[in-house]
Amino acid sequence: MLTHDAALDWIARWDRQQEGYLPDREERFTALIDAVEALGRPDPLVIDLGCGPGSLSARLLDRLPKATVVSVDADPLLLGLGRAAYPQLTFVSADLRTSGWTGLLGLDRPADAAVSTTALHWISGPDLRRVYAELAGVLRPGGLLLNGDHMDTDDTTPALARLERAVHERQSERAFGADRPEDWRAWWEAITADPAFAELNQERTTAGAAHHGSESHLMSHHVEALRDSGFTEIGTLWQHGNNRLLCAVRGD
Repeated sequence: MLTHDAALDWIARWDRQQEGYLPDREERFTALIDAVEALGRPDPLVIDLGCGPGSLSARLLDRLPKATVVSVDADPLLLGLGRAAYPQLTFVSADLRTSGWTGLLGLDRPADAAVSTTALHWISGPDLRRVYAELAGVLRPGGLLLNGDHMDTDDTTPALARLERAVHERQSERAFGADRPEDWRAWWEAITADPAFAELNQERTTAGAAHHGSESHLMSHHVEALRDSGFTEIGTLWQHGNNRLLCAVRGD
């Protein structure tokens, strides 16, 4: 049986392997939550897209304890971790690529913000457009999408794109040198080998929850899809190298 403490230990290990790709991960979390807080509501309704085990959702609720955070993911194992570790959060099993996913969220009013971190790049272009279009239908006018991820600009500013990646790589070298944390694949190999996760891992295999397909790694993919979905102002709110916090405002 998966205990609360064991789940927290595995999430701490998850956070550490994520920091191997993002030495400034906590800084990006802070900037994102600052933006949610700047909306001015002490009790915002926030949707966490591709929430994983709930790392961002938990930090949001720590800062804004009156908030309602609805955390959405399609991976049964990660959702199982989050539910065991953070009973104060609402986790929803839904595939963002499947039409009608917003109907599973149980929202009683339009959301003030949708947030995501290192998740939406896994969704390919046509599906990404559908995700943003459906999301726009449950955000209030003036509501925000805040998407923290690596986003490249090779199609528009290739020289800057190379420099941005170089800045990120040098930051990683300073932070870790040759002693980098375990990577994403090693974390998954370790957790799926743990007998405590046998049932959740079987659910994951049955659901086909592993990432597949092409990635939307260009910032232009996201900007164009957001604009086509009715978001008006779209821009980078925070950036370090090619690690960005993209912000989009839903139009009236």
